Amino acid sequence: MKTRKEILDYGMTFPDVYIDTPFHDTNWVLLRYRKNKKAFAWTYERLGNIWVNVKVAPEWRDFWRRAYDSVVPGYHQNKEHWNSIILDGTVPDKEIKRMIAESYDLISKADRKDVK
Repeated sequence: MKTRKEILDYGMTFPDVYIDTPFHDTNWVLLRYRKNKKAFAWTYERLGNIWVNVKVAPEWRDFWRRAYDSVVPGYHQNKEHWNSIILDGTVPDKEIKRMIAESYDLISKADRKDVK
C-alpha cells in the first residue's frame, strides 16, 4: 500500500465507517467509526510520502516501531497511543492492514455489544 486511496478503500471495508475531512487543510483525510465518530486512520502527505496514523494498544506500540523503520510515533498525535506508518513500500501490505484493523477495533469496541 502506497496511496491514500488504497488506505481509504481498505478502511471503508469495515462496518459503519465514513470518510471525513474536518480541517481547513484538505491534506488530512480521516476514516471514522460512525457510532462514536472516533477516527481510526488519519491520512496525509508529508515529506513526499503518504502517511497514516493508527491507534495502537500500548503493548504493541513499541513492537511495531522496532519491527519497521517506517513506523514511528504518531505525527501530531499522542505518541503513547498512536503510530504513524510511512507508506514508502517498506512495510508489507498485510502488516499495514493489520495495524489499521487493530486501530478500528480499539476505537469501535466500546460500542460493540459482543465485546465485554
